[in-house]
Amino acid sequence: MKHATKLLHSIPSDPLTGAVSVPIYQTSTFVQDEPGVNRGYDYSRSNNPTRAALENLVASLEGGETAAAFASGLAAIDAVVKLLKSGDEIIAVDDIYGGAFRLFQQVYAQFGIKVHYVDTTQEENIEAAITPKTKLIWLETPTNPTLKISDIAAIAAIADKHHLLLCVDNTFASPALQQPLLLGAHLVVHSATKYLGGHSDLIAGIVVARDKELGAKIKFIQNASGAVLAPFDSWLTIRGIETLHLRIKKHCENAARIAAWLEEHPLVQKVFYPGLASHPNHVIAKKQSSGFGGVVSFSLQHDTEDAAAAFVSSTQLFKLAESLGGVKSLVSHPARMTHKSIPAEKRKAVGVADSLIRLSVGIEDAEDLIEDLEQALAKHAETVTTQKLVA
Repeated sequence: MKHATKLLHSIPSDPLTGAVSVPIYQTSTFVQDEPGVNRGYDYSRSNNPTRAALENLVASLEGGETAAAFASGLAAIDAVVKLLKSGDEIIAVDDIYGGAFRLFQQVYAQFGIKVHYVDTTQEENIEAAITPKTKLIWLETPTNPTLKISDIAAIAAIADKHHLLLCVDNTFASPALQQPLLLGAHLVVHSATKYLGGHSDLIAGIVVARDKELGAKIKFIQNASGAVLAPFDSWLTIRGIETLHLRIKKHCENAARIAAWLEEHPLVQKVFYPGLASHPNHVIAKKQSSGFGGVVSFSLQHDTEDAAAAFVSSTQLFKLAESLGGVKSLVSHPARMTHKSIPAEKRKAVGVADSLIRLSVGIEDAEDLIEDLEQALAKHAETVTTQKLVA
C-alpha cells in the first residue's frame, strides 16, 4: 500500500457511530464501571480517545511502535531530555533550533546535563565528542535555518555501536518525506505546529518511539509531567495530516522553483536548499528523503543585518512571522526572531549570519511568490544604490 493511501486509511472511523471524522472527546474524565475498572480511559491527562487516534496515526506514519502527543514541540523535546539524569551528556547538532538550545542551556544545564554541539554532517565529529557520560545524540536534518543534512543511517550506526539513543527532529521533512526510525533512529520528535498541522492554527508536539519499551517511558513522562495535547488540537492535527502528502508535494515544488530562481539572482549571495545540486549534502538528502522540503534560506549580496531586516519587511505575500510549515508563505529573519536566544558568536560560527533570511514556502502559485520576492529585491537594490550615492 502506498504511503498516502496508508495515511488516509490509518485514520479510523468512529466505532460507535461510524463517523468518518474522528470525534472530539472534549471531556476531562470518564465514568467507570467499578472502582478502578474502566473502558480504556479514566482521565484525559492519562489518555483521551481523540489524542490516542492522533498518536496511533503518527506512529504508523513514522514506522514506530508508540507516539505521545504534547502541548507543544518544546514539550515534546523536554520529554525526551527527561529520559536522562544529572551528569549525562548530549551530543547535539550545532545548527540547532533556538528553542531547543534555550531549553538545553538555560533549563537542563542547571540540572547537570551537559550538551556538546558539533557539526553532525561529518560523522567523525560525533565519534570524537563521545565520552563515557554521553547518552543521547540529538539530530536535526534538515537543520533550522541553514538546512544542513546529516546521514541518519550512518549516525544511527554510531549510536548503536556506543549504546546511545539517537533522537531525530523530523519537523522540517515530516514523515511524508523522511522516516528516521526506519533508518535506525530510536526516537523522532515533531513540532506538529508545522507541517503535520499545516495551517498555522495550532501548537502541538509529538514524540515517536521505535520500540515499545522506550515508548512506555515516554508515555510515563507524558502522564507524569502533564503537558498533553488537548482533544480539539488533537483533532485539528489529524485533520491537517489528512492532506499532508498533497501539501508537501506542493511545498516541495514551489520551494525548488524559488531556490533555483534565487540561486541565479544577482542580488543573492548564497542559497541554502537541499534540493539544489550545489548543496554540499545533496546526495545524502536524495538518498534518505523522497523530497527536499518547503524551507529555503538565503543571504543577500549586500550582507548586513539591516538589509535583511528591511527585505523581510518589504514582502507582501510572504508574511513576516515566526514559525513555518503552513499553507501560507512566511518569511523570517532568524537572527532577530527564531534564533535570537542563541549568542551571536555561536550563530555566526555555524553559518547563521545576521543577514540570513528564511522562507517557509507555502502552496500558493509559485509565479506569484517569485514576483513578490522580485519586488522586494528591487526595493533592496534601490536602497543599496541610494546608500552608495550618499556615501
